[in-house]
Amino acid sequence: MDRGLRLLHLVADAPAGLTVTEAANRLGIGRAAVYRLVGALTGHGMLRRDGDGRLRLGAGVLHLARRAQPLLAEGALPALRRLAEQAGATAHLTVVEGGEGVALAVVEPSWTSFHVAYRTGARHPLERGAAGLAILAGRSGVADPVSTVGELQPGAYGVAAPVLGVPGLEASVGVVALAPLDPDTVGAQVLAAAQSIAAALS
Repeated sequence: MDRGLRLLHLVADAPAGLTVTEAANRLGIGRAAVYRLVGALTGHGMLRRDGDGRLRLGAGVLHLARRAQPLLAEGALPALRRLAEQAGATAHLTVVEGGEGVALAVVEPSWTSFHVAYRTGARHPLERGAAGLAILAGRSGVADPVSTVGELQPGAYGVAAPVLGVPGLEASVGVVALAPLDPDTVGAQVLAAAQSIAAALS
């Protein structure tokens, strides 16, 4: 089981896929052993072989990820509720799915007259909006909050920070509002929420 999980992680970290030889070298085992692992993991839909014979993640991994998403959202909700109330803005947890950012959990503030309606399941490119840019920064280990204006919705202000330190998870937590957000105050609140969510999910 340990070898199979290590193989899944290796393939997940290889955007161009892996050959059986490359996988064997990185795992330090023989090609025959890799073929056995591939056979078992392919049978469960966790791996597949592309047209060039390279190993890639299979649809079974996405199925498991979707089953885990409600647990992620549940673990993040307490911190998101605190953040929405503190900032007076709509708080959200965004995760990477299929190369895009997806709003996995959204909490609106209870005391504001107006706030941004941000739907769970909303998708956007990682290169646009505070949530996606924070995830990209997190890939480099940068935890600082990111601020944007009007990138996903005209007149909307966003601040987000990556959720770091949770194995296998690429995510950010942030807020979006219709009025300017103080980057220092709200940035600190968002960063604290990201750290709280990381602790809850670790």
